[in-house]
Amino acid sequence: MSQTVENAENPILRACRSFGITPEQYMLPARGEIRMVDSGGRLRPPEEQGTGPGHEYPLPPRDVLLSAYEKLVVGRRVNDQNSALVRQGRMAVYPSSHGQEACQVAAALCLAEGDWLFPTYRDTVAVMTRGVDPLQVMSIFRGEWHGGYDPYERRVGIQATPLTTQLLHAVGVAHAAKLRGEDTVVLAMCGDGATSEGDFHEALNFAAVFKLPVVFFVQNNGYAISVPLSQQSAAPTLAHKAVGYGMAGERVDGNDLVALLATLGRAVDLARTESEPLLVEAHTYRMQAHTNADDATRYRDDAEVQEWIAKDPVTRMRAWLRGEGLLDDAAEARIAAAAEDVAAALRDGMNAEVSVDPLELFRHVYVERTPQLAEQEQLLAAELAREETDQ
Repeated sequence: MSQTVENAENPILRACRSFGITPEQYMLPARGEIRMVDSGGRLRPPEEQGTGPGHEYPLPPRDVLLSAYEKLVVGRRVNDQNSALVRQGRMAVYPSSHGQEACQVAAALCLAEGDWLFPTYRDTVAVMTRGVDPLQVMSIFRGEWHGGYDPYERRVGIQATPLTTQLLHAVGVAHAAKLRGEDTVVLAMCGDGATSEGDFHEALNFAAVFKLPVVFFVQNNGYAISVPLSQQSAAPTLAHKAVGYGMAGERVDGNDLVALLATLGRAVDLARTESEPLLVEAHTYRMQAHTNADDATRYRDDAEVQEWIAKDPVTRMRAWLRGEGLLDDAAEARIAAAAEDVAAALRDGMNAEVSVDPLELFRHVYVERTPQLAEQEQLLAAELAREETDQ
């Protein structure tokens, strides 16, 4: 066994040889934050895109970029619709991703049909872009007892509130797929705050040691609720954390949809061909509060928010597409109308009254119901029957 390991070629060395670079150049993030389209919607020349040897990224196909923009607009409209539904009492809570939609659209679109996506609680746009019905995605925020959708149908993990647990699930799925010989890449999403959790270390270390095809995608929006990144990590960037695990890291402008599609697309391809994990950090910003229960004005000022409004991913992508002649008024109106249709269907679904069966609480706790649980169910059933008789 040890002889086989010693003689096996390190995939990193193989990748370096193909790129004509050193392992240090390959594993460290590119010279700067990868940015292809600036905040004004202009394509930057190659020498200003922040790339270097082994970090070249071709421009994604134009039809892919236009389709991604359509999903970006839908994501923005759904984010805003959900914020309204919370105010109307139709949703219990909603962690808005207004401003981060480009990260989520790119994360979903870079995967093949047989790949897996593991989102955070804030990644509703990514789950929708993967093909899950928006109403099913949002049911968890209405307070229903289940996750809302079948994870196996679209290969999307269930959104959950605990930080970073989804990274361990992602690594487990990747390990199982590799043992079965399946051609599966797993993309695991997390925020900057998650990098301070022990599960983050365990997931990355396991994936690197067992050479699993996982792309760890960190959406660095600057705050773990109210805690700024400077109080979480002293690393030059979160992408640099990858080096300590023996994997390559990259950092990209999280509001540049073009750069995100190129960078994540290449990361998924490398994970698939080399069976190696990679870490991608996207620098973005949460424009709205952490959730509707949060007061963001207590830990950040309006000037900071205004600075990021100028970097909005939707307006940036719209400007670039119009400059390229790929988007005109008619297409813009069509895309906006489609987004409004999605929002209207979501609104109607959330406004519909839900028929609640209290006895459903007991049906999915154990495969084989315990005597205690059966007794509790009988007590509740009798109480409900008495109430119905009294009415």
